[in-house]
Amino acid sequence: MTFRVTVLGAGSIGIFVGGKLAAAGADVTFVGRPRLLDEISASGLRLTDLDGGDDRVAPTAFHVATEPDDVGSADLVLITVKSAQTAEAAQQLAEPIRPGTVVVSLQNGIGNDTAIREILPSCVVLAGMVMCNVVHHDGGRFHRGTEGGLAVADDPALERFAPLFRRAGLELGRYPDLRPVQWAKLLLNLNNPINALSGRPLREQLGTRDYRRCLALAQTEALAVMRRARIRPARLTPLPPGMMARLLTVPDAVFTRVAARVLAVDPMARSSMADDLALGRRTEIGWLSGEIVTLGEMVATPTPVNARLVELVEAAERGDPRSWSGPELLAELQAAKDRPAEHPANES
Repeated sequence: MTFRVTVLGAGSIGIFVGGKLAAAGADVTFVGRPRLLDEISASGLRLTDLDGGDDRVAPTAFHVATEPDDVGSADLVLITVKSAQTAEAAQQLAEPIRPGTVVVSLQNGIGNDTAIREILPSCVVLAGMVMCNVVHHDGGRFHRGTEGGLAVADDPALERFAPLFRRAGLELGRYPDLRPVQWAKLLLNLNNPINALSGRPLREQLGTRDYRRCLALAQTEALAVMRRARIRPARLTPLPPGMMARLLTVPDAVFTRVAARVLAVDPMARSSMADDLALGRRTEIGWLSGEIVTLGEMVATPTPVNARLVELVEAAERGDPRSWSGPELLAELQAAKDRPAEHPANES
């Protein structure tokens, strides 16, 4: 049986995942902006990865569209738009989609699946995440620059698609409760604003102690808020999240020796937030550091480090061109942390 798959939000992540499914025999339609669709329609797809994989998909082996007009015939819909566009994307599907269609949110942040489910109550809507970084190169090449597969909230409706994902070489981690994994991934994604503000590739940035100390400040603050909210993030790294945050602060030589897996990143890879700033697009900072700030407000716990990261990225969105050095950014975040905390409005 040939499955029909619609990828709504054909950016780097959506094209890589959908392209792998097309290479495995699925009938894939990419829905997105003309800029990327025109490129892949002309060149086809080349999907490479850190482990040496190299798949090519001819332009005749997939479809492109700027609107999800044919989604009514889809067996599986993957939503890969930015979190700010979730409701709009789901509304595009509301009229044409068939009841019972499996819809998977492969997005950053917490709660996108809830927003989609409210708009598409007759569908099987599942939370999911892409656990790797994908880099777009010219000529239709999309490169997985870090390790990791897909994580999805488990449901019996996934069973029929499991062989397709296996053929595609996409590791599909199925979890009875995805929320702890989402919170753990959010902790890792707190590096996105730091990488974007640094102006450096991920490997170089993560190999620099002062930038890692910035990440440690953001993660330590986030973990304190999660504890207050009784949220226990899953363990996605060799060490538990709290110990991993402490490891980030060790000297470069020690970190390189004991955390080589963290630095197993393509030399050209950057965070998706860095890509968004480079293209003049709105970032997902509100669904990353902003999620921590919102949770802190809910549990009456100050989050000055993540709040300052939100401010700095929003300034970059407005055109601030600076690239922060490690010492500069660390001093900025440390100063935010050391300021006297304001009393939350809901405290007496």
